Amino acid sequence: MTATGEASTLEPEVVQEEVIGGVDTHADTIHVALVSVLGRDLVDQEFATTPAGYADALDFLGSHGEIRRVGIEGTSSYGIGLTRAVRTAGLEVTEVNRPDRAERRRIGKSDPIDAYQAAHAVLSGRATSAPKTEQIDALRALHVARRSAVKARTAAMNQIHQLLVTAPAAIREKYRALKEDALVSALARCRPTTGTSGDLSSRMVLTALKAIAQRHDYLGAQADALRREITVLVHAANPGLLATHGVGPDTAAQLLITAGGNPERLTSEASFAALCGTAPVPASSGKITRHRLARGGDRAANSALHTIALVRMSSGHPPTKAFVARHRDPAHGKQRSSKEILRMLKRAIAREIFKHLTRPVAVPAIDDLRETRRAKNITTTRAAQQFGVWPATISKIELGVRRDDTFANRYREWLLIA
Repeated sequence: MTATGEASTLEPEVVQEEVIGGVDTHADTIHVALVSVLGRDLVDQEFATTPAGYADALDFLGSHGEIRRVGIEGTSSYGIGLTRAVRTAGLEVTEVNRPDRAERRRIGKSDPIDAYQAAHAVLSGRATSAPKTEQIDALRALHVARRSAVKARTAAMNQIHQLLVTAPAAIREKYRALKEDALVSALARCRPTTGTSGDLSSRMVLTALKAIAQRHDYLGAQADALRREITVLVHAANPGLLATHGVGPDTAAQLLITAGGNPERLTSEASFAALCGTAPVPASSGKITRHRLARGGDRAANSALHTIALVRMSSGHPPTKAFVARHRDPAHGKQRSSKEILRMLKRAIAREIFKHLTRPVAVPAIDDLRETRRAKNITTTRAAQQFGVWPATISKIELGVRRDDTFANRYREWLLIA
């Protein structure tokens, strides 16, 4: 009753129950399920992987309660379209791994079961990872394209060598002394219709070699163009990572792809090492106490760390050189094998990379170096002679491929007074 004695017409506010969404994704369909915060299965439905289907799925998610979190399988593959739509709607998305085999043997497998399992994984806290960012999806596309171009280019070079082994003597003797670059260049410019004395076999073999050599040149140019695009994205995402000694555009791209572009995905330095397959695994027996590399994790990330380690060992990186010498010298303790040293080095590099991924650092600008040098008509050779380095070192400093802040500052000061 109101103060005047009249009955109130206000109805009590209806509080919607909070629900959790789970999605099992496929190429043509997605299956969406809803569970209550108490773990009760509510309802599920299938939708098409089209803009209209995503809109219907969003309406379905919000029609049975207050929806805030959605667990989606394959947020970087079949579920990427729905992930974008859900994020645009302001909902929180959690990446869900598929159920393990033991769980599937226990309860079976179907689209509704997998969708409910995705929702329960979010509700229980088993799934906590945020999906990878769209910038990383773009980087992955370029990285995949360049990797396939490099692989095909290597295959073309192998085919050239194999064809030369069985080629007619005149062709084999003409090209066998040439190195790879000169060999490809000569074959790409050759004229199969001349210089073969009318021999059909020689003409056809030379035609095949010319076609493969031209393909090799095209793939090389394509790989270089993709590398430039990758460098731009990597520099925009994490310039400090790209400037780290031994880290190039390809390795930096792979590490960013593995991390997913979300620092919050990497809960600890140890978990990142395990993700990259560099966490030490005990392999002791009897009187022998040792560790070995993990065989799991992201093998592409492991390969990237391996490449960084080899570059640092071969380029005379002072901390790496001291690290290797210390573990090879019996006077400093146990003398370790090359495999053990490489394992320990990769683990240390993973620790360093984790810091760059989670705490990006600002890199001093170097954009003015090349412009200043060119404005004063100074060649890279002259600049290299001034500092006693190779011209390639000057180019790498100017392009930001190699980071050396001390050298860059000295170089800038010299350019200003030169």
